[in-house]
Parts: sequence; C-alpha cells; structure tokens
Amino acid sequence: MPHTGSCLCGAAKFTISTPVKQAAACHCSMCRKWSGGILTSVEVPKDGLEIGESAPIGVYPSSDWGERAFCTRCGSGLWFRLTMAGPQDGTFYVNMGALDDPSGITLVEELFIDEKPGGYALSGDHHRMTGAEFFAMIEAGCPPGSD
Repeated sequence: MPHTGSCLCGAAKFTISTPVKQAAACHCSMCRKWSGGILTSVEVPKDGLEIGESAPIGVYPSSDWGERAFCTRCGSGLWFRLTMAGPQDGTFYVNMGALDDPSGITLVEELFIDEKPGGYALSGDHHRMTGAEFFAMIEAGCPPGSD
C-alpha cells in the first residue's frame, strides 16, 4: 500500500509508490535546525516519490551533498534528497511528520549519534551510527540499515 503525505496547508501533496516499513532518526545539526528537533524520515528511492502536479515546492541546497524541500506556502519541511555523485544519488528521505498515516513504520536506526544533544535519548534496540560512518556507508552505496 502506498503512503501519501503533504505539508501542513495541504498544497504540497505526494505519494510514496514503493513499500516503506523502516525509519531513521537523524541528529545532525542541519536536521535539528531544519526540523526543530529530531528528524525522523523514511528512505525512498529516486523513482519512488510521486509529487503532485502543481505542488508549491521549494528546494534549498543545504550542503554539497544534499538539498531540502519545503512547501513555499506554509514552510513545512517535506524531504531531504541526496545529490552527491554515487549510487545513492537522488535518494529521498521523506519526513515522517509529513506522512498522512505513518502506522506500520518502525524506527530502525539513528544517524549522527555523535551530534545528538545530551538532553534526550531514544529507547529501543536499533542501529546507531556516527556521521563518519553514515558518509562511509552512502559513499559505498549501501542503504541505511543494510549492514
């Protein structure tokens, strides 16, 4: 079953056409600033996201290796997309908060654990990796959680 989602005002709608069952939480400083806290997202291959025809989406190139999309009407963050050359180029990381129904999706990984503020901790037995480990993984073309 595909997952659907949108921004806060509903103008930027999208459909994830590939199965999604796992999520990751990112603690990097950019994701924290962009989301206001922990960013939880689901990985979607570059051909697995269908964007509404007239969706008012803006893109901000937030680093040399990725860009962040948002609704130009309400400002809601929608996804991060890898833009660095390599096997992961074009992969989307869709914000779980933008999904209409995130049920059935389980947190399996925390990224940039070395940048996590000390004031909180996520419980559960899931994979945790540092920023250096994350970059090594995407440069090798391995999707998160595949080790």
